[in-house]
Amino acid sequence: MVEIVKEFASKKLDLLKMEVTEKSSVTAGLITFISLFAIAALFFIILFNIGLGLLIGYWLGNYAYGILIMAAFYLLIIAILFLSRKSIQNTVADKIIKLINS
Repeated sequence: MVEIVKEFASKKLDLLKMEVTEKSSVTAGLITFISLFAIAALFFIILFNIGLGLLIGYWLGNYAYGILIMAAFYLLIIAILFLSRKSIQNTVADKIIKLINS
C-alpha cells in the first residue's frame, strides 16, 4: 500500500512538473512574440510620426510647428493614460492572472 502511495505521489509530481514546464514555455514564447512585435511597431510609429510632423510643418511653412503639434498630441495621450492608469493596471493584472491560471 505504501508503494502505491509513493508511486502515485511520484506520478503526480511528474505531471505537475510537466504542466509547469508547458505553461512556462508558452508564456516565454508569448513574451518573446510580444516583445518583437512591440519593437517593430515602435520603429514604425516613430518613423511615421517624424514623417507626419514634417508633413504638417511643410503645410504650415515651418517644420518646427509640425513637430510641436505632434509633441502636443502625444502630451495629450500621456495625460489621458495617466488619468486612466488604475483601469489599465487592473485590466493587465486580470489578463495575467487569467493567462497563468489557464
